[in-house]
Amino acid sequence: MTVSAPNVDFALLYADHFATMKRRADEALTRGGFDHLVVPSGTLHYQVFDDRDYAYAVNPQFKAWLPLTRVPYSWLVYTPGQRPKVIFYQPFDYWHVVPDAPSGWWVEHFDIHIIRKPDEALALLPKPVNRCAILGEPQSALGDYTPNSPDAVVNYLEYQRSYKTAYEIALMREAQHLAVRGHRAAEAAFREGKSEFAIHMAYCNAVGQDPSELPYNNIIGLNEHGAVLHYHDRCHTAPTPVRSFLIDAGASFHGYASDITRTYAMDTSGEFQALVNAVDAAQITMGEGVRAGVDYKQLHIDAHLSLMGILKDHGVIKVSPETALATGVSAAFFPHGLGHPIGLQVHDVAGFAESDHGGKIPRPQGHPYLRMTRVLEPGMVVTIEPGVYFIDMLLNEVKQNGHADSIDWARVDALRPYGGIRIEDEVLCTNGDAVNLTRPAFAEAV
Repeated sequence: MTVSAPNVDFALLYADHFATMKRRADEALTRGGFDHLVVPSGTLHYQVFDDRDYAYAVNPQFKAWLPLTRVPYSWLVYTPGQRPKVIFYQPFDYWHVVPDAPSGWWVEHFDIHIIRKPDEALALLPKPVNRCAILGEPQSALGDYTPNSPDAVVNYLEYQRSYKTAYEIALMREAQHLAVRGHRAAEAAFREGKSEFAIHMAYCNAVGQDPSELPYNNIIGLNEHGAVLHYHDRCHTAPTPVRSFLIDAGASFHGYASDITRTYAMDTSGEFQALVNAVDAAQITMGEGVRAGVDYKQLHIDAHLSLMGILKDHGVIKVSPETALATGVSAAFFPHGLGHPIGLQVHDVAGFAESDHGGKIPRPQGHPYLRMTRVLEPGMVVTIEPGVYFIDMLLNEVKQNGHADSIDWARVDALRPYGGIRIEDEVLCTNGDAVNLTRPAFAEAV
């Protein structure tokens, strides 16, 4: 879907972004000892024993430079001191739609070469090949140009992607607005008693993107399905009665993703709604904690304590939040991480990076699914997505581990039919207060 946001000068923002990308590439090539950065956009992948291709996914290293997401067999070439080159695949083809000639706010910064066959790129790629840092998947190999993805180059570029440019933030804001359209439509369909499949279709229609364009597979769960963290089955018949709805769904805007989760109760005056309200309020406070110098690992631990405080207040657990955390009881109710970096990829890179030379910052013991362990810095965008779920297999482990007395099982039985609660926003770290990118989009959509 091609859309443009009003009142945003993307040409001006892109010029600064482009300058940043060149500086980063210069440093990465110096560190790796290469002369040229070569980035294939990627190729089509075909299903085994078939001629059907999977949905194409562009190389993130390619779309970091260009707002192009549907151009397989194309290449970006950057040599310090020279004008960057885009080798643009525009085939002669009457079976499929041929990409339009390049246009937009980025074209003036590149020399653009149109090719009609993938092999024609060989004459345009820099030589010798051993002086090229080629970043891509093995399947993108063309002749002697096999992706080598040198660690020194990739580590530096991925680390720098943590710091979003003003251009990237603008694109991510637009991805928020698109997703919120879908979330509003999905909530309305839920209130009308529609099935998971019908809700999903309402979402896609409102966003204007089909599943191949969305940044990830929508999670649309009614009732107990809200307790399946990555639920994708989408029943065609609504359950009776419909009690609750969890939606985790985003949108794409020129290669950048949004990732938003909301949970709703059909009965807005009941106990489950009160629990949703408590998690929502706690999530806002957690988002406000996204500040420069704050260790994201600590935010995650604090989220456990906050959520267990809510469960204690609602009579679900009978021990203190600290005891619930220490004994593993909290992990039965909140089994995933607080969030992750986001940008060009939904789970963006370098969430564990120790430095721009590589290395890994380990997760806290007992928290194997946390996707971010770094100290927050200005320019980072992370999700904040606390959750509370009633998952039998995890609660059974609590019993097996000797902590059954920590939980009021009658309260669990009463809440189990609602599945779970997750609330997720994207938050920008700055030199001052945290900037929530999601909540304003919902406020403007009222």
